[in-house]
Parts: sequence; structure tokens; C-alpha cells
Amino acid sequence: MALRSAGSGKVSRDPVHHPLFARCYARVSVRAETRMGMAGVREKLLAGLSGRVIEIGAGNGLNFAHYPRTVAEVVAIEPERVLRQLALEAALRSGVPVDVVPGAAEALPVKSEGFDAAVVSLVLCSVRDVARALGEVRRVLRPGGEVRFFEHGRGGGRAMTFTQRVLDRTVWPPLSGGCHVSRDPIGALREAGFELGPYRRMLMPENGPKLPTSYCVLGTAWRPAPEER
Repeated sequence: MALRSAGSGKVSRDPVHHPLFARCYARVSVRAETRMGMAGVREKLLAGLSGRVIEIGAGNGLNFAHYPRTVAEVVAIEPERVLRQLALEAALRSGVPVDVVPGAAEALPVKSEGFDAAVVSLVLCSVRDVARALGEVRRVLRPGGEVRFFEHGRGGGRAMTFTQRVLDRTVWPPLSGGCHVSRDPIGALREAGFELGPYRRMLMPENGPKLPTSYCVLGTAWRPAPEER
């Protein structure tokens, strides 16, 4: 499928710049598709979507191959230049039209209420302002629009949550491209005014040691539709 728009307009500065982490993430994420079962998670995340979809923080574009043909268009926002280039290459192989666009989650470069669904996948951990980013997601969704999310965050017992908080306050964000391991994606979605649909908590990887990044949640939320009068 040919790329419809690469978002190739020149920008003076990328909103995120982590080239070393981006290259490491690209290699690790590709291996995780089979070794950690991420390909299956992506299938579940995106199954049944239709219409116009915005993907926030598309990374290297690994979701693109899993969008169903019922999706008319994907606008994929990615702020990091190295990952965005990889996403452009993945978009060329996609079975649905994908536009890869530079931009930050806190200031999405698209019109309000222009999308039927939004996808956030392993991105809320690294945005600078979670509340503002989710406010932008709500803005660009039509009333009643759907959010599909797969995120990692706070989990485990007291020892693990203490470890996660310590990592977030010290070495983890600078080493991991701004990632945080103790955020609460479900709580953040509620606070942003979304209606939570079904979701399930899961470990990644399912077998093996439990890491600070292992505690994940996969689910659906909606922008509330206006009440009829």
C-alpha cells in the first residue's frame, strides 16, 4: 500500500530526540513480536477497528501490519526522528493507508473531532504530560469515539511498586527515552474523562521474571457522547 502522506514538511526541531534509545528500542521491539508474543497483543488491540484512526506515538510502526481492512485511514503521530523514519518504511508495507506525521502527544497537529478511534500503545509511559496528552486524544475523537490502549505501568506488590517509584525518580527515564514504570494508565484515562470499557491486566512476558516493565493493561475506553435532551 502506497504511503499517502509522509508528513515531510520541514520542522525546525523534533519534539523528542532520543536517537540512541530509538535504535535500541527498534531492535528490541522487533524481537518481542515473536519472543514475547507482542504480535498477538497487537492483533487483539486493533481487532474490529474501522473508519479514521489516529495512533499516538507510533514508534517504528509495528502496529501498522495489524490494522484490519475496515480502517479507512491511519494518521500516525511520532515525535522521534529515527523511529519516524522506520514508521515511514513500515507504512509502505501496510495493508491500509497510513500517514506518518511528526508531532507531540500534548499538541496533536490535527483538527478536533476528526477521528473515529485513537490508539495508544506503550506511549503514556513516556509522554511529558499524561493529562494533557489524553486531553488531546479526547479533543481529536468524535463524541462516542473509541480509545484502544495497551500500556505498562504500576503493578506488583509493595516491593515492586517501591522499586518502580525509585527507578522513575532516578535512572530509568534518562536511560529509556523518557519512559516511566510507575504510572497508572487506567487512573489517567478515568481522570481525563473517558468511559472505561473492558480491560485486562497482563504480564509481559507472561512467563519468566517479573520486571518493573512487566505490568501491562490492554483494553478499550470511549469519549462520552453528549446526552440527548
